[in-house]
Amino acid sequence: MDPITLSRWQFGLTTVYHWLFVPLTLGLGWFVAFMQTRYYQTRDEKYKKMAKFWGKLFLINFAIGVVTGIVQEFQFGMNWSEYSRYVGDIFGAPLAIEALLAFFMESTFLGIWIFGENKVPEKVHLASIWLAALGSNLSALWILLANGWMQHPVGYVINEVTGRAELVDFFALVANPKGWVFFWHTISVGFATASFFIIGISAYHLVRKQHLEVFKPSFYMGALVGLIASVLVFLGGHEQGQFMFREQPMKFAAIEAHWETSAPADFSIITIGDLTGKAEVWSFRTSQIGIPGVLSFLACNNFDCEVKGVYELQAEYEALYGPGDYIPLMVVTYWSFRIMMTIGFIMMAAAAWFLWATRKADFENAKWMKWVPLGAIALPYFANATGWILTEMGRQPWIVQGLLKVEDAVSPNLTTLDLLISLIGYVVVYGALAGAMFYLMKKYATAGPDAAMHESVDVAPALVGAQD
Repeated sequence: MDPITLSRWQFGLTTVYHWLFVPLTLGLGWFVAFMQTRYYQTRDEKYKKMAKFWGKLFLINFAIGVVTGIVQEFQFGMNWSEYSRYVGDIFGAPLAIEALLAFFMESTFLGIWIFGENKVPEKVHLASIWLAALGSNLSALWILLANGWMQHPVGYVINEVTGRAELVDFFALVANPKGWVFFWHTISVGFATASFFIIGISAYHLVRKQHLEVFKPSFYMGALVGLIASVLVFLGGHEQGQFMFREQPMKFAAIEAHWETSAPADFSIITIGDLTGKAEVWSFRTSQIGIPGVLSFLACNNFDCEVKGVYELQAEYEALYGPGDYIPLMVVTYWSFRIMMTIGFIMMAAAAWFLWATRKADFENAKWMKWVPLGAIALPYFANATGWILTEMGRQPWIVQGLLKVEDAVSPNLTTLDLLISLIGYVVVYGALAGAMFYLMKKYATAGPDAAMHESVDVAPALVGAQD
């Protein structure tokens, strides 16, 4: 119940909750843009219905996601002022660009798409949704570059007078390979999340034989993109793992419960025993069921390379950074990775199955279709949450890898009472937002495309009338 622990819980809560909205925004916007394009190309009303329906759900997700994201930035000054003081000159740059350029671009063009139908030229209206989708992904890019710098600091010096990190090479920050690997992985996750969201809701209506002309092509589109995106997520994760092996070897070892250096190194399927990673229990031996040499392949693309273990890395870090515990909470890193990875394989297999099933003209009559709605929607959300927890917990005890520890980044004047009040407040507010999100999504998802058909056209005159 100390301020550091409560601050971590508070930021973790707001981050994981916000992350529920981000991937869907990143992926669903491109689907809506494609559907809108097909409507203008063909004048086929089914594409207009598809764009309206999925666009409505996209807007609900976007609106609540914005609200939850703003809180995170406040916490950098409120809970993590020492972090902001130390790296604010660097971390603030990509965040400012994200807010002033990408977010404004996204929200402005989204407004044109919502209110501009039949009021601006069709080409402008069509371009607006593509630019809104692009803006959301550019927004993600700058945030991921900022987070990538925390994982792999580049382009900076430490000012000996102020004791702060200062940016000396902006282009090194922009070109940081960790940020771009993050981006590849995250955009793929966005497409996969949106695909399974579309699959799940489409299946709900197909089981009920509702609006087949809209939801059969939507289901097919979700299955096709979902399979491609799931494979890209896997490849992006593999690339992240190899970067982690080179730049964050302790995180790599902790994810695998790899205690002792070995060549070749086995991949652990399951570990039975202690996973706390604390020095006083190192004498307790764990039992692992593994696949010979696979961890070496994941690290180096060959089956013979050496992978350093937790014991050796702990000794190296103590020699480099001084006495301390440099082992992440291994029970979290180990199992969150396996949950994420297992769900990822399930998603690839499910998307392939769904795509194969659409070869039949009446695939909506399949008996398994009734199980699809809940499972398809839930899978990527569990994978996204565990993936983000893994990313951030694996870096511990560092908030900036090799430069600043979490314990040194928290605001010094916080009290336990302050944090308990704010944490409870966030839980209540976010719980209310979760309820509102579930209600609105369920309402419009089950209502079907007819309920969303003319809202964007009719709402603008209504707002003008209300102001008059």
